[in-house]
Amino acid sequence: MSTTSPPRTKVHRRNTCRLCNSARLTLVMQLAPTPPANAFVYEAELGVDQELFPLDLYFCEDCAHLQRLDLLDPWVLFEHYVYVSGTSPVFVKHFEDYAAFVMDSYKPNPGGLVLEFGSNDGTLLDFFQKSGMRVLGVDPARSISEDATARGIETICGLFGKELGEDILATRGKAEVICANNVFAHIDDLAGVVDGIRNLLTPSGVFVFEVSYLGDVVRNILFDTIYHEGLDYHSVKPLVRFFAAHGLEFIDVLPVPTHGGSIRCVAQLAGGPHAVQPSVAASIADEEAMCLDRAETFRSFARNIDALGAELRRLLNGLKADGKRIAGYGAPAKATTFLYHFRIGPDLIDFIVEDNPLKQGMYTPGKHIPLVPPSVLADAKPDYILILAWNFADAIIEKHASYRQAGGRFIIPIPAVREV
Repeated sequence: MSTTSPPRTKVHRRNTCRLCNSARLTLVMQLAPTPPANAFVYEAELGVDQELFPLDLYFCEDCAHLQRLDLLDPWVLFEHYVYVSGTSPVFVKHFEDYAAFVMDSYKPNPGGLVLEFGSNDGTLLDFFQKSGMRVLGVDPARSISEDATARGIETICGLFGKELGEDILATRGKAEVICANNVFAHIDDLAGVVDGIRNLLTPSGVFVFEVSYLGDVVRNILFDTIYHEGLDYHSVKPLVRFFAAHGLEFIDVLPVPTHGGSIRCVAQLAGGPHAVQPSVAASIADEEAMCLDRAETFRSFARNIDALGAELRRLLNGLKADGKRIAGYGAPAKATTFLYHFRIGPDLIDFIVEDNPLKQGMYTPGKHIPLVPPSVLADAKPDYILILAWNFADAIIEKHASYRQAGGRFIIPIPAVREV
């Protein structure tokens, strides 16, 4: 077994706000440093030290944007990505409804181009293709993009930005629809990306993107949605200002339930044909009422996180003291933040059940808790299962009703600790 440490990963530190370029940035939260959230390892790699990186959050005093400033190489994070949307029936249905929403609401010209960056396995684009649109994906995960192309969803392996946007414009023409889902928070050069979007959109085109919503993160203590892939924790007010500075205008904001609370935002070229919906102004008013434009809000948020962690550790330590066996369920990226910040390791959790076959047989980043298929539950019979993929808690509990009927218990940790 190798015990040699890999080369140190370079970390770049920016010193200005990603949205408005202000240097007036205030440190408001420090989560426990972790390895990259999806840096799963195989058994042969367990002796290799995994480097930890900071998870510090800064508040922009000028535009109220919350963000991280320590940047890892995006190719390190995404080239060997193992999450695929199509493994989750919940997300497949979500993307089917999403495509229908765009087609019905904005009526793009039939046969026009739909571009998605961060397209993953092409689940969303597949529904647009079935609606008669031409589709093109862009994603840095090499094997996933190759698999998507092989299944008929042409996908460029790369990182979208102004330069790649110009290449697509020259070879494919303008896009009726551009989408980005759970990726708009992962990009350092947002200005270049938005400039690329502006240049690619048809005059009546729309840019539709979904991101985890800062209002829900704070309200529901969704701290584990903060990890190294994410650089920004978005709210509407700073985004409206940012988009306007780049020739685009917000026209709608809709709440969506994914990841515990997200928003679907729609933008068009400034002065475009689609009416600005009241949801934009209403969202900004709600954010001001929540004081998302004040640094103290996030210091208070950090205190709430620590209180939740203390409660959960008391429960888990008590169960272990009583001789109970505890397993986890789900190893999404957010589980890395969760396990590190709450100091939960193999001393408390014996194994983690994972539905994604790409992760089965691997070990969690840093903590090295084994990931096993659901079939293991029948023999292992843990007394409790801590649901780390808490946004799918209802589906997981329903799927494993027999475990519960046999006396097993589930623990849902977010937004409040509860047993079922």
